[in-house]
Amino acid sequence: MKTKLTLAFAAILFAGTATVQAADPESCKTVRFADVGWTDIQATTAVAGVVLDALGYTPEVQVLSVPVTYQSLKNKDMDVFLGNWMPSMAADVQPFLDDGSVETVAQNLDGAGYGLVVPTYVAEGGVKSLTDIGKFKDKFDGKIYGIEPGNDGNRIVLEMIADPASGLEGFELVESSEAGMLSQAEKAIRNKEWIAFLGWTPHPIMGEMAIAYLDGMGDSGFGAATVHTNVRAGYTTECPNAGTFVKNLSFSLSMENKIMDDILKGEDANAAALAWLKANPDAVTPWLDGVTTFDGGDASAAVAAKLGM
Repeated sequence: MKTKLTLAFAAILFAGTATVQAADPESCKTVRFADVGWTDIQATTAVAGVVLDALGYTPEVQVLSVPVTYQSLKNKDMDVFLGNWMPSMAADVQPFLDDGSVETVAQNLDGAGYGLVVPTYVAEGGVKSLTDIGKFKDKFDGKIYGIEPGNDGNRIVLEMIADPASGLEGFELVESSEAGMLSQAEKAIRNKEWIAFLGWTPHPIMGEMAIAYLDGMGDSGFGAATVHTNVRAGYTTECPNAGTFVKNLSFSLSMENKIMDDILKGEDANAAALAWLKANPDAVTPWLDGVTTFDGGDASAAVAAKLGM
């Protein structure tokens, strides 16, 4: 009888331990990130992925446009997006916030900036605000340079061109990749040519460029910016452990600039993120508050092991 009771107690104890160790259901093991192809989001997504991998999760990253990102979150084809720049992306995200299909769970960066920029010699030449651009149409060759089609910044520029008050009648938005736009800007600056293009901070290349942000953007969404974390509706409830980690994520301009610089110099994003984390292991501590490994283990120990600490 005593043996039966002992075995029964052991079974109960084992079952209780198994319950404690179940940090997230198996369906949460893969964490699907949307990446819109911007180097800053490559950097932050890679950092999150390195830590999630250490915790026993399987991060998956898919490069999508901004509109497809939000539709994919709504359709539950994606879980997390770390690149909701505000206020410029308000029009992109608001319909999905309104219908409850997407949730904003954290602000992951402040001190950012976003808007139209010109080289400092162009600003000194008389272009200090949006309406000044149209006064020098020939010098700008009637062009403003943006990034990939469907981007929120491009949309804002197109609205400005269409607005008679901006004085940009006859201007063309040249859509390209981030790398393509930067290449055009660097070439123009080397040759002291006039150019207006989308600029943002953090960015290691733009941070080193002698450029000036233009005034007169009104309520367009250009100007000082913060970056937010979006998830598909219900994600943090369905996957509370991974959800807590995602909510805890917070980055800095210096961190993003360093990792972005490595990426733009040809480093693999995950390798650049891992190198930064090894050099700055204390940055992970607040991200792990209330978080365990996927199987319920010690998150700090697992990350330390990943970083070789």
